[in-house]
Amino acid sequence: MRLALRLFDREWDNMQVGQAWAAARFQDDREAARICSSYANAGAYLLDLREHPRDQIRWLEPALAAARLREDRPEQEIHLGNLGNAYAYLGEPRRAIGFYEQRLAIAREIGDRRGEGYALGTIGLAYSDLGEHQRAIEFHDQRLAISREIGDRRGEGKSLCNLGNAYAALGEPQRAIEFYERHLAISREIGDRRGEGTALGSLGVAHASLGELQDATDLYEQRLAIAEEIGDRRGAAEDSWNLGQQLAQRHDLARAADLMQIRVDYERDIGHPDAEKHAAEIEALRVRLAAGDV
Repeated sequence: MRLALRLFDREWDNMQVGQAWAAARFQDDREAARICSSYANAGAYLLDLREHPRDQIRWLEPALAAARLREDRPEQEIHLGNLGNAYAYLGEPRRAIGFYEQRLAIAREIGDRRGEGYALGTIGLAYSDLGEHQRAIEFHDQRLAISREIGDRRGEGKSLCNLGNAYAALGEPQRAIEFYERHLAISREIGDRRGEGTALGSLGVAHASLGELQDATDLYEQRLAIAEEIGDRRGAAEDSWNLGQQLAQRHDLARAADLMQIRVDYERDIGHPDAEKHAAEIEALRVRLAAGDV
């Protein structure tokens, strides 16, 4: 994994030049269209770690247009799903759902069961972002069934995690923990470090909601170590925020504010609509710190 990240980072400048060349020519050159479409999906796991969501959109829009020009339905399906992800990261779940539903339609049209499951899961995530957790569970259950049917262990793990998140949001942290622990076991089994980190962070949130603050802190620290190891800036931002909140409850306000600022910096960088709301929470902590609440 570390070798893959080093290779990717070493070649990143070349990749950007190549993608720009293909994007500028795809309408008049069939081979450039093939390359343009391929750039946005090749190494997608690494692109998701390294690329700003708005830059992802900048790559994905011409890639989708090129795939449509080539009448390549499988690549259209993938690009639509990734466009949905990018808008979801930017805090636009309703816009994301539009792309996910287009992906779902194509997946069913071409018989792509894995893609169908992925689309169902992402629609569920978007509904959770909208606060419709019971509706989200219906989509996650469908993805879980498909993942088990086709032997997609990573998809199964993600479905379990997403179900845990939905039940946690509905006020059932013990039930959520059962899903998170199953996700953690699968992630470790298949060597999915990002999934492992996500499961640890989710377990931390659930234990915190039960008042088990030391367990939560330990889990957050494990997740943060993994996020930093693989360069997962979004994961590090989320976990720094959660860890900071735990420290704030223990009146370690200075460290809490510094950690929580990592999320605000990330959200401002990507233009997330919650950035200033979270910044106000940090400012309240700093006011308490200045007043001697330590």
